[in-house]
Formats: sequence, structure tokens, C-alpha cells
Amino acid sequence: MAITILFWCLCFSLGYLLFTSIIIIRNRFDLEALPMQRSALHEELKISVCIPARNEEKNLARLLSSLVNQSCTNYNVYVLDDQSDDNTPNILKSFHKQHPALITVLQGKTKPDDWLGKPWACEQLGMAADGNILLFLDADTAVQPDTLKGISNAFEKYGADMITVWPQQILGTFWEKTVIPLIYYALVSILPAIYVYRKPRWMPSFLYKKLSGSFAAANGQCVAFRKEAYRSIGGHLSVKSEVVEDVQLAKNVKSNGMRLRMFHGVGSVSCRMYTSNKEMFQGLRKNFLAGFNNSISIFLLAAIVHIVVFILPLFSLFLSLSIFAPFIFYLSLASITLILMQRLVLSFWFRWDPIFSFTHPLGVLWFQWLGIVKVYDYATGRKTNWKGRSV
Repeated sequence: MAITILFWCLCFSLGYLLFTSIIIIRNRFDLEALPMQRSALHEELKISVCIPARNEEKNLARLLSSLVNQSCTNYNVYVLDDQSDDNTPNILKSFHKQHPALITVLQGKTKPDDWLGKPWACEQLGMAADGNILLFLDADTAVQPDTLKGISNAFEKYGADMITVWPQQILGTFWEKTVIPLIYYALVSILPAIYVYRKPRWMPSFLYKKLSGSFAAANGQCVAFRKEAYRSIGGHLSVKSEVVEDVQLAKNVKSNGMRLRMFHGVGSVSCRMYTSNKEMFQGLRKNFLAGFNNSISIFLLAAIVHIVVFILPLFSLFLSLSIFAPFIFYLSLASITLILMQRLVLSFWFRWDPIFSFTHPLGVLWFQWLGIVKVYDYATGRKTNWKGRSV
């Protein structure tokens, strides 16, 4: 009986991996880089770069240095000092003094009780910025000299109202290299990127209207809007209490019949999200459950699927050798091979160390532990502290 259950679990694992392999292959072509070629028929739209900064002394100089050397000429930069108590204000003073016409520094107002910190900072930036395009960048990102040109071109080429770029993640420590790629793996193995931009041709229109939000995704590290689109959806006011405000903004755009397009940031936008395992755990802990619409049932179901698909084949491979079960061995080996091939595609795509494709099961277990902690947080009402604020 146990072998029969194991057999069907492995069949599910293999079927899941075959299906997601098709999505990954398609996304490798559909999730494009920012377009760098511009039509001569269109004038360059003004871009306002909006940067919320709270205690970002480690990151801010790198981003601002990358922004002052853009090939795009029609742009300006707004940075909001969100009541920082480190060296962030001095860094901003220095850059503003060197580039007074380019960089505007805003002093963040006290956060209302019903707002979360990042949406509140972005709302202030969005209301102050004067560009045709509002580009929101996290302070831990950096851009290449042609990035703003690529952002502008993307709006022109695709007629988009909102775009988002998934940065090339810079990975330093062992746990960064083990864990962070799984976030991108989840994106490119589950969601066909082209369906974020357009309706699936096989889906009836009436059904798509109900499910369009399921095809919304965004990375808040780099999102941009046409100003009129941003204002029409209510800006960050519409997501003032959302932990994953980026995804909700994407849903708002799509529910209003506007166009959203995703790009990968290899060669254009980079980011170093975390620099230690502790920082990474706390950072992901604040929004892990929110990524599942705060549904405990979906959260637990996803955990079970991940154990069956990614952990069970490794266990059953060794078990099959001890009990001499050829079918179990070959099913396990096939699943493990597909996992490794998928991860290698991802590693070469985003220029990560391919050796860490082999640590995929360890990364899955890391997220399982994070999930246990998050369920406990949910059950007890315990809040996560991030940058001195409760989330």
C-alpha cells in the first residue's frame, strides 16, 4: 500500500515537473530584456525616478551613482528620506549638492497608522514627481547606463500602462545563493509571462475577466507607470495596507483594463536584497503568507506540493535502492533530473553560480521552515519587525 502511494506521488511529481518545464522554456523566450532600440517617430517621454529610502546608507550611493550616468537625457530623480536615523540624510545631501538640477530630496512625513511604510513613502513620491513616466526603484537596486532608455522604449513598443523588471539578483552568501533563486524559479515555472501582457488565446473572454488578476505579477524593486495610469488606479493609496503592494498594483492595473508587461533585468537592473541569512529570513517573513493571498489553506497546500515534488524524489531514490524497486528508482531519477535541468536553465539565464542548482532541495526545506514560523505568526498574531516598523 505504501509503495503504491509513493508511486502515485512520484507520478504527480514527474507530471508537475514536465508541465512546469514547458512554462520555463516558453518564459525563456517571452520574458524579454528591456528593448534598447527606439523608433525615431516617438519623442522621449520624461521619466521621474522615485526612490523610497529608509536607513539605506549601505545601498543608496550605489544606486544614485548609477542614475547620474544615464544615456537618457529627459529624466529627474526624487528620493524620499523616510525618517532615516543612519547616514542616509548625509549621503542624500552630498548627491544633491553635486547634482542639484537632477536630484530632488524629499523629507518623509510621519506615517499614518493605517498605512504601511513603503506604500506611504511611494505615495509621497508619486504625488511630487512631474514625469510622464513614474519609475519606482528600491534603494538596493542599481541600473546600467541605458536602463532608463529601455524603460521608455518599453512603454512605446508595447503600449504598456505599467511595466515591471525582475532584477538580476546579486548573490553573495551561501544562503542567498541557495534561497533567492527559488523566488525566481516560482515565477518562471508557474506563470507564463506573456499572459501578464495579454489574454491567453485559448481562454474565453468571460472567464478571463474573472481570472485576469491571477495573471498579474510585479516586482516592487523596479516598477514603472504612465503617470495618468498611476493616478487613475489611485496610486499607492489604493494599496496603502498591502504587504505585497507591487502585486496588488499589478492587479489594479489589469482590473482597469490597462496593459502590464514584465521584463527580466539581466544587463539592465541589478539588486542585492539581503546580505545575511538572518536579514533574508526576516525580509521574506514579512510578506511570505501575503504572497498566497493570506490564505492558510493555499499556503499549506503549496507546502505539501513542494515536499512531494522536490523532497520526496530524493528520499525515494535512496529507498528504492534498499528495497529494489526499479519503477520507484526511475521515477525518482527522472524527477531529480528535471529539477536539476530547470535550475541550470535558470542559473545560466540570470548568471548565477550553477553549482547551487544542486542545493534546490535545501532551499525548499529553508522555505518550509519559514512557512512553519509564518503559520505560528498567523496563529498567535505575532508581527514581524522590519526597519524599525511592525509589519
